[in-house]
Amino acid sequence: MIQPGLLKKQRILVALLLALILLTIFIGMGLGYSSISYNRLLPILFGQGTFKEEFILFSIRLPRIIITLLAGMALALSGAILQGITRNDLADPGIIGINSGAGVAIAVFFLFFPIDAGSFVYLLPIVAFVGALITACLIYAFSYNRKAGLQPVQLVLIGVGFSMALAGAMIVLISSAEREKVDFIAKWLAGNIWGTDWPFILALLPWLVILIPFTLYKANRLNLLSLNEPVAIGVGLSIEKERIILLLTAVALAASAVSVTGGITFIGLMAPHIAKALVGPRNQLFIPLSILIGGWLLLFADTVGRNLVDPDGISAGIMVSLIGAPYFMYLLLKK
Repeated sequence: MIQPGLLKKQRILVALLLALILLTIFIGMGLGYSSISYNRLLPILFGQGTFKEEFILFSIRLPRIIITLLAGMALALSGAILQGITRNDLADPGIIGINSGAGVAIAVFFLFFPIDAGSFVYLLPIVAFVGALITACLIYAFSYNRKAGLQPVQLVLIGVGFSMALAGAMIVLISSAEREKVDFIAKWLAGNIWGTDWPFILALLPWLVILIPFTLYKANRLNLLSLNEPVAIGVGLSIEKERIILLLTAVALAASAVSVTGGITFIGLMAPHIAKALVGPRNQLFIPLSILIGGWLLLFADTVGRNLVDPDGISAGIMVSLIGAPYFMYLLLKK
């Protein structure tokens, strides 16, 4: 049973995070290459702005803000699931190669299928999912031992190896491609938020609407998987079945996110750790916080990054890495 005091603390933190997200959205709507006065935001939202103001807000700013928020949520939840099923605090879809697998699949599709980027928006999450799933299955197979089960440390090491190998494969793929397509993939690799239109939101949203409630439903099983295997087996849990289902969930979340935001790492590493530090390791408590923290982290990184340098700014992936890489090193040394 969850302690009432801890539950109350979680609800207060959820409210504070929602307020922080709304504040960041409000600030982000006014900032940019063409700034909008903050006292004009409400009239514009209610349809009383000029054509230029409405175009900037509804066609440029808001889609990017929503995409960034949703993608951060998906990456954070994916990281939380991976850390639970592998019992490894360093697991993250970017670090262990799942994002790279999705990226290679997207690169192959983009380079060798004669379709304009805008016309396959709804296929992108599926293409990314297939690439990420193949990668995840290979990593899982190489790090699984029949006698000892899944090896958490080995999984991270093999995942890092796959990530490096897939990065090399990406370079080979783009070495003979057209300049325009190479530029697109280079931006994707840097974690540039490229899916900045409403159809991309519609392509990403269904994955979150289905998989967030599903993961919360599976939270108690994640609690058991976080324990050692004899205990989980002792309470009647089908370990491999649950791991595979939850691994597919994590892969789908990561793939759907990176299909529109590019190769962003460390969100799935940092958000669950911060949430656990606030309310403890119980999944029912920290997963909602982790989702909100992940969404805010990516939204904050993109808001800061796109306003640092004119006109294109610094990609969100680079901004997150500037924070995440030292944090990863800290966790590596600590563990």
